[in-house]
Amino acid sequence: MSKIVVVGSSNTDMIAKIERIPKPGETVIGGKFSTAAGGKGANQAVAAARAGGDVTFIARVGEDMFGEQALQGFVEDNIDVSHVLKDTEAPSGVALIFVDEKGENSIAVASGANACLTPADVAAASDAITSADVLVMQLEVPLETVEAAAAIAAENGVRVILNPAPAQPLSDELLRHVSVLTPNEGEAELLTGVKVESEKDAEAAANALLAKGVKSVLITMGPRGVFAIDSDCRELVPGFEVKAVDTTAAGDVFNGALAVAIAEGKPLKEAVAFANAAGALSVTKLGAQPSAPTREQIDEFMNSRT
Repeated sequence: MSKIVVVGSSNTDMIAKIERIPKPGETVIGGKFSTAAGGKGANQAVAAARAGGDVTFIARVGEDMFGEQALQGFVEDNIDVSHVLKDTEAPSGVALIFVDEKGENSIAVASGANACLTPADVAAASDAITSADVLVMQLEVPLETVEAAAAIAAENGVRVILNPAPAQPLSDELLRHVSVLTPNEGEAELLTGVKVESEKDAEAAANALLAKGVKSVLITMGPRGVFAIDSDCRELVPGFEVKAVDTTAAGDVFNGALAVAIAEGKPLKEAVAFANAAGALSVTKLGAQPSAPTREQIDEFMNSRT
């Protein structure tokens, strides 16, 4: 079984399903409220575990009800939580999410303990990172912590998948440690200055990122698919058409499934197709981690579309 280490955030999502997302200063009445386990790092860890990976999660949660619930959920998904630390001062992270009738979302995050994950924390878990096939990260924890984990992985020949979200500038040193970078159009624009509106734009942005030392670039382009580029592949890998219920965590599920496919040795195009299938399945259900499909479901879905 492929070994995946995820460094990142854990949140409890508080979700309001409403007719439309409110404008500034506006109140929208009605809708259905629910809570679900979330956080980009935790979502990716759960997605990778359900897709068939042997997953270790490095994170911080608060010493509170939300933290306990998160840990229980990880254990139920057979995730190694020996490096999930309980913070005695900061609360567990919380995300407030609006989801409209079309499945589009708007999210605000109170980071809590996620903001307290330190380079020392990942250094203490270096044995897990160095023995992994793939390290997966996002940017909901401090950037210095992401940089420290990437350096440990790169120095030991471990492939690094970085989902650069939420968007922020990244150093060339960090990018040189990245095996696979997975920005969406907006994140790619922030990192390169290239506005991504077409396949040609995506190729230009991807080339700019390759020039900075990234080994492979996958620019996610919503329903159009993913523009994939490395030394052997340069094409738009189409997505799967499904009826969207909630797009929350679709990118996280994509990245978690991608990590498993890459760890299993799938070529980039094949790995992206597998991840696209997982992401497509996730938008057909409400919630972040509850929407992550199992390996059986992904394989069955792919077989039904061929």
